[in-house]
Amino acid sequence: MPDHARLDLDRFLPYRLSVLSNRLSSAIAREYSQRFELGVTEWRVMAILGRTPDLSANQVAQRAAMDKVAVSRAVARLLASGRIKRDFDEDDRRRSVLRLSEAGYAIYDEVVPLALGFEQQVLGELPAQERALLFRLLDRLDELELRAESAGKDGAA
Repeated sequence: MPDHARLDLDRFLPYRLSVLSNRLSSAIAREYSQRFELGVTEWRVMAILGRTPDLSANQVAQRAAMDKVAVSRAVARLLASGRIKRDFDEDDRRRSVLRLSEAGYAIYDEVVPLALGFEQQVLGELPAQERALLFRLLDRLDELELRAESAGKDGAA
């Protein structure tokens, strides 16, 4: 057998984070998808708009690091179901902004406690110090990834 490059997936950070993220998202999604017929992308859009209203679809995609096409489809479904509203930016009438509707907030107000409860169930056995460390490390990894991404773009130019 030829000698090939080796990748230990158990020690490869992007793989580990992706698998964990998928498992956590799927576990939470089972609850809100059954109750509210929401997909993961739709819920992420709603979660972002619940915290930060009046964003464009592109801004939502950037904040969640999600594909613009997937966000656009989720936005279309949420608009059709009346869960979000689209208005025009007061400063730039060409730019539309999104926000949760009253029906959207009703769902948001039910899903948020479910999501927080699930997070507590997952993190509950970690002492407060370890939880704080986890989030500091995630913040640091986010910072380092953005720096590496920026350096990669600069090097490619």
